[in-house]
Amino acid sequence: MDSAKRARVEAWLQYSNDIGLGPYFLNRTASPASIAAATNPSPMMEISPAKSIPAATRNIPPAPATTVTSALPIISATLGPSLFEAVERIPGETLNDIRADLGECTRCRLHKTRNKIVFGVGNPKADLVFVGEGPGHDEDVQGEPFVGRAGKLLTQMIEAMSLRREDVYICNVVKCRPPENRLPEKDEIATCSPFLLRQLDAIHPKVICCLGACAAQTILATQQGISKFRGEWFDFRGSKLIATYHPAYLLRNPPAKSEVWKDLQKVMAVLGLQPKKR
Repeated sequence: MDSAKRARVEAWLQYSNDIGLGPYFLNRTASPASIAAATNPSPMMEISPAKSIPAATRNIPPAPATTVTSALPIISATLGPSLFEAVERIPGETLNDIRADLGECTRCRLHKTRNKIVFGVGNPKADLVFVGEGPGHDEDVQGEPFVGRAGKLLTQMIEAMSLRREDVYICNVVKCRPPENRLPEKDEIATCSPFLLRQLDAIHPKVICCLGACAAQTILATQQGISKFRGEWFDFRGSKLIATYHPAYLLRNPPAKSEVWKDLQKVMAVLGLQPKKR
């Protein structure tokens, strides 16, 4: 790497270290520079993760044009939180804080055709959170997730578990309706999903139930089809996560309801619930 490129990279890494986003690599060799960094950290390195700004809203200035002459110290992995934790986990944040940060969002193209932002609804301290892919027509009009035909079926599913809609929390990967109810595109998901992760952190439910492939693939960061892992348990940031079919899929394929009921029974077992008596 030539000196100009090296200087630019070092400047970017130094800026990230200063705002507490390191480490980017492990210190596998005890160099004098790394020992000095561990024993005499920069005051800026002591910034709390709670003051980190989410990736979706952080404005990063252009890299300095000046040449950096000193070598950048290697930062030990034990000196601070991981990049993922520092950027996205904000202790004490509430759903109201997140909604205020979202504002009248114009971060991606979906805002151009929406009527209302569909943030989420339900108990902010719910033990169970349902996550879908995005609002449909009825949701876009009313500003509430899962209120159309698929939403009515989800309500029936929740009631069959001996719960009410107001007992759980319901949200989506993206907060604005994709045109013609298409699947959200990758850049739209990348822009909006940090708000979903912050919602899940704020609620910190016992169980997260992903409805459909989009929600499951987004949260689990996988490209596998949902049939490969539907009904299986995963650990996600202190919650148990399970994926099942989307209610809209069940409207098109009623025989799959029995499979979804099996998945919901697993959720009920974890939450200590009994099926609703008929």
